[in-house]
Amino acid sequence: MSETREVPHIELRGVGKRFGAASPVPSSPVLEGIDLTVRKGEFVSIIGPSGCGKSTILKLVAGLIPVTSGTVLVDGISPVNAREIVSFIFQDATLLPWRTVAENVSLALELDHSPRDTRQEKIASLLELVGLTHVAKSYPRQLSGGMKMRVSIARALASKPRILLMDEPFAALDEMSRDRLNEELLRLRDEQKWTVLFVTHSVAEAVYLSDRIVVLAPFPGRVAQEIEVDLPFPRDADLRSSPAMDDRVAIVSKALRGARAL
Repeated sequence: MSETREVPHIELRGVGKRFGAASPVPSSPVLEGIDLTVRKGEFVSIIGPSGCGKSTILKLVAGLIPVTSGTVLVDGISPVNAREIVSFIFQDATLLPWRTVAENVSLALELDHSPRDTRQEKIASLLELVGLTHVAKSYPRQLSGGMKMRVSIARALASKPRILLMDEPFAALDEMSRDRLNEELLRLRDEQKWTVLFVTHSVAEAVYLSDRIVVLAPFPGRVAQEIEVDLPFPRDADLRSSPAMDDRVAIVSKALRGARAL
């Protein structure tokens, strides 16, 4: 009797992306021959030099842009049909400045026409989850960068996603805020059991957060190496200064240098 194969949460098969493909002189390919599988509940980070197509992969998985070649599947179906289970968190928190924290978090629920009473309960629960109950009535201009990003995460969670796509969400933060939000993200992921595809330029961040790291080579973007991060969960602040962490950062850094040379 054959075993039933679990459907990956995210799967890219031979994916290529070229912008301006319909023009008389199409541009060079951004991505070529990308094969990538992300299992349910897995945290996978993508790193690589600038211009290697990291963010493009997230946009393809989100169904924001079409592939030029190959196939992208999200939970076994097309990205466009899977949008209800996916949330995208961008580098910029993209909050509406005229709305309070609670009103920004409410946006997805309003668009989904959720009843007002249900919305209020859900908003309160989400703000408690990300530790922002005390600033529910504040406006984005009154928040720190880390707080704004937590509002963005709470808003993304309002639709109860099973998959989170995160495009360098902590890149603009100072190191202390970034480390704290890394720890917060792992805590939330442990509670909510999402699958996460995460783009970052930080090797240390990728190692700290991930089950697996995909290293891309540039021009065109292609998978140079996949590295399992064999560090136990849960991961705490002490891990950052451990020899085990240093060893993994060195391995991934070497792979990244090699990818640049390909």
